[in-house]
Amino acid sequence: MIEETSAGIVLFRKEDTENLFLLLHYPSGHWDFVKGKMEKDESTHETAIRETEEETGITDIKFVDNFEEWIEYNFQYQGELVHKKVVFFLAETKTKEIKISQEHLGFTWMDYNTAMEKTTFDNAKTVLTRAQMLLSKTL
Repeated sequence: MIEETSAGIVLFRKEDTENLFLLLHYPSGHWDFVKGKMEKDESTHETAIRETEEETGITDIKFVDNFEEWIEYNFQYQGELVHKKVVFFLAETKTKEIKISQEHLGFTWMDYNTAMEKTTFDNAKTVLTRAQMLLSKTL
């Protein structure tokens, strides 16, 4: 089995009094957050920042303290089983217009309830719920 570690960000921006979350449309059809594989000698935060810039063009991110959510899952890649661990951080941006990479089909900014409906995987919904709970307490 192949072991992989990735890092990503639950990215949000404020519009009026509401938090809008960024979801990316992946070629396999699902909607999820920015994330990608860690490179050698990179910290999880460095990976998350690099992937955010590569996938969206966004560079103005401000991490929210006390948010680090790990998920794990298995999938098949070219006939091999891959065990993937992903850490998600929570960060705010002021950027509305993004430059989507060729890795994705599209993007959307959505309020929490709409994002919960659109997000494909249960583990991502759990991460989004935890992000919303922290934001409702701290901001």
